[in-house]
Amino acid sequence: MMCEVGRGKIFWHLMILTVNMAKKFSKGLIWFRRDLRVQDNAALHLALSSCEEVHAVFIFDSEILDQLPKADRRVDFIQASVAELDVELQNLSGKSGSGLIVAHGKAIEEIPLLARELGVQAVFCAYDYEPTAQIRDQSVTVELREIGVELQTCKDHVIFEKREILTLQGQPYGVFTPYKNNWLSKIKIENIRDFNVGLLAFGLAVRPENYQKPVPSLEALGFNSSNLRDLLIPTGASGAQSLLADFLKRMDNYHVARDFPSIKGPSYLGIHLRFGTISIRELVSQALKRKASGSEGASIWLSELVWRDFYFQILSNFPRVATGAYKTEYDAIVWEDGPRALDLFKSWCDGRTGYPLVDAAMAQINQTGYMHNRLRMVVGSFLVKDLGIDWRWGERYFSENLNDFDLSANNGGWQWVSSSGCDAQPYFRIFNPINQSQKFDPDGQFIKRYLPQLKKLPTKFIHTPWLAPKLILEVADVYLGDNYPLPLVDHKQARARTLLRYSAVKKP
Repeated sequence: MMCEVGRGKIFWHLMILTVNMAKKFSKGLIWFRRDLRVQDNAALHLALSSCEEVHAVFIFDSEILDQLPKADRRVDFIQASVAELDVELQNLSGKSGSGLIVAHGKAIEEIPLLARELGVQAVFCAYDYEPTAQIRDQSVTVELREIGVELQTCKDHVIFEKREILTLQGQPYGVFTPYKNNWLSKIKIENIRDFNVGLLAFGLAVRPENYQKPVPSLEALGFNSSNLRDLLIPTGASGAQSLLADFLKRMDNYHVARDFPSIKGPSYLGIHLRFGTISIRELVSQALKRKASGSEGASIWLSELVWRDFYFQILSNFPRVATGAYKTEYDAIVWEDGPRALDLFKSWCDGRTGYPLVDAAMAQINQTGYMHNRLRMVVGSFLVKDLGIDWRWGERYFSENLNDFDLSANNGGWQWVSSSGCDAQPYFRIFNPINQSQKFDPDGQFIKRYLPQLKKLPTKFIHTPWLAPKLILEVADVYLGDNYPLPLVDHKQARARTLLRYSAVKKP
């Protein structure tokens, strides 16, 4: 009589044989990019479902890395997350010598080279919506095609993409609220798929001996350590899950806490969504479940996730926004230029505008790579509508410094504050930096955290140091024009100039 263990092995091998008979390719390659996780990974699932054997690769793309400073938090985050992904893949496959093939070079060269060396018939990856990424993928497609290899992409970064949500006229939405309503009408918890690869993991291949190397260190990539670890920013899929678990305890209060930068209100999952160490489907599922139980906080947070989809579809359907205004008439605005504009911009970048909330927010991004969402609106409005600087300057600065920089959301946010984007604030709505400070940091806790030179100022003057009597400034060790600047502009006068500047786009 055959023992139970023997029958189990035969059953397992028969199951593998049955599954593989239905697969299109014998060998495939999963190219990890902005999806650094194995849990609920659509591209990984597609590759394992389509191929008998799948190799996994991540490319440290030199065409991107060569443009970055030598100590970049994002590279630090990616390196640590890729190292964790390598271990996850090894554990998932259960095979000695499995894991992630890691290369450092130009992706447009490395992927075709790997495909040829590994003898794969198809390369799989999640679709990337950014214009430069699409140009890269088109080049890779051409190179792969020449050696008889397919490039297959799938949706993973969003819930609805491109033209999946359209108006009754069959056009992409340019206004958020009707888009959101349509989005919500189409989403059902039970229809959100979890791309579980557990039963397919036997298809993960053992790496060829010459590729069985550890993930390169930052130093090997030509980078120095940033302050990412000092900031205690958790990396990898495990870090994302720890943040999510913490946020689930606070989600119901999100609608109350989210606007106050000194309070632990946000989820802090932005960088994890950016690099795909957590699935957007998982987050939406969690929000929908809590919303169904009547949570207002979950409902508001879900709206933020819908905004993310909205900006992705704007970039997909109106790629011109990457370089110009969504409302093209706003490109007629004449912004400040010359040495004066450069000086104003540098003061803004350095957090020396004389408006404490603006300066504290800029100190936050400069020191940590993070900025609270309310403050992104405040500093953006101040740059564009108080200083008269082209919104693209601010957009570029954020792209260089935000840990969670995502082209679609960053562009959408900057066009919103400049009134040039889809469903943007009206041009005459101009944030008052003093009112915003008094409303959202009433006791100055956030300001004092990032501007310690003001920590002795009484709350009455923490938002407007220039209005404090000389004696109070002296007691607080605040010396205007020395250890803290005088205001660059008078907000009331700046507002008048902005209304005049925006008259260029008024319609008769």
